[in-house]
Amino acid sequence: MPFPGAVPWARPMMATVSGKVTRDVLIVVYDGVQLLDVAGPLDVFDRAAAEADAGYRVRLASVGGRSVATSADAHLGVSADLARVRKPPDTLMVAGGWGYAAAAGDRDLLRHVRRLATGARRTGSVCTGAFVLAEAGLLDGRRATTHWAHCAELANGYPAVSVEPDAIFVRDGEVVTSAGVTAGIDLTLALLEDDLGPEVARAVAKFLVVFMQRPGGQSQFSTFTRPDSPRNTALRALVEDIDADPSGDLSVPALAGRLGMSRRHFSRLFSQQVGISPGAYVERARVAVARALLESSADGVDGIAAQCGFGTVETMRRAFVRETGVSPAAYRDRFRRG
Repeated sequence: MPFPGAVPWARPMMATVSGKVTRDVLIVVYDGVQLLDVAGPLDVFDRAAAEADAGYRVRLASVGGRSVATSADAHLGVSADLARVRKPPDTLMVAGGWGYAAAAGDRDLLRHVRRLATGARRTGSVCTGAFVLAEAGLLDGRRATTHWAHCAELANGYPAVSVEPDAIFVRDGEVVTSAGVTAGIDLTLALLEDDLGPEVARAVAKFLVVFMQRPGGQSQFSTFTRPDSPRNTALRALVEDIDADPSGDLSVPALAGRLGMSRRHFSRLFSQQVGISPGAYVERARVAVARALLESSADGVDGIAAQCGFGTVETMRRAFVRETGVSPAAYRDRFRRG
């Protein structure tokens, strides 16, 4: 759906250099932006020029065209003043970083982002750049994501946004948002594939030595889904025991018996104070331990399944896919240390 107030005659800026169509990409930056949120997408687009006949012209833009200080205290030169960018770019992206709150409160920045988004072919954000899009009203009624540590904040602050906390990136029409930091590379590779096809995207990914590409719905592999600690002292101790050793008998009858409760009362109390059912919590705890073992242990998948309390390898595989979006074998391939 078009953005409110979209100008129907506006067209994305397209430049032609030496006969090659160049798509105009504008990355919005501000003080406190994270360097990799900018550099990751920038390098993907830049490398595409060496791999295809159609390239990209990437510019960094800020309010007033001022250079910005990144969160790592490195300074970025900026080539465009947002106020002077009159024609909408083909792609408008807002980078994330620790300065996102101030950026979301900058009326000039929001006004220009909103204006340029009306004519851009697509608008996106990396990491906490989603807060700028949300504050500008560009995510209302849409699905979106951001860094796992800020998903709850985004959902609470912008109830009109459907936040998907367990995704690498989310595409909703012409609006795309990504999870934290390196997920901006995954998002940009997906955009590159849309524009120039999978072969070019694969060549860029290979050159940059990154995966081509993690699925958009793949879990961020984080602990952000960990429920709050229960208020009940005995239940809190039980939860800690489950986390420490998920390999034993953790069925509802066994757990209820340890607290001297009926099954029904235990299940109700657990769900109320932990936020999920006992069975779901046990599965998450087992998957968490399995992830750690897959990263660090040389044991086979069958041995790890037994250590984590899964009855069979297939049971572990199904639970792993539910929790992370990938199989245990795929997870080990990507995250195995040493």
